[in-house]
Amino acid sequence: MVVRVRGQIGQWPVDLSIELDAEDWQQLAAHLPGAVPPAAVALAPSTAAAHDGLWQTTLDLLRQAGKVEGPQLLSQLSALAGGEVAGKRLLVRLRHCSQVRVETGADAPVYHWQG
Repeated sequence: MVVRVRGQIGQWPVDLSIELDAEDWQQLAAHLPGAVPPAAVALAPSTAAAHDGLWQTTLDLLRQAGKVEGPQLLSQLSALAGGEVAGKRLLVRLRHCSQVRVETGADAPVYHWQG
């Protein structure tokens, strides 16, 4: 899983991507107050695999369409992911995907597959 941190430190812009595997998450969780037991953290890879499958389906959906307006894509992703909140998360992830270009349309953003 990749965590992206964007912002500013003083006048300098910051755009940092940090890739963490299951073991890294487990070590990080051990240092947090109210830490999750290691056995619960060990379940994360199967959950991550499910999310990766959903992500691949999302990419396939846009790839097959070529381009889709935001509201229509949100509707499709919400149905696919099981809710509007999850659909919105996928839209945000698409905005930051190097294979996708988002263009400002007349009424809504248009998502284009770049490949």
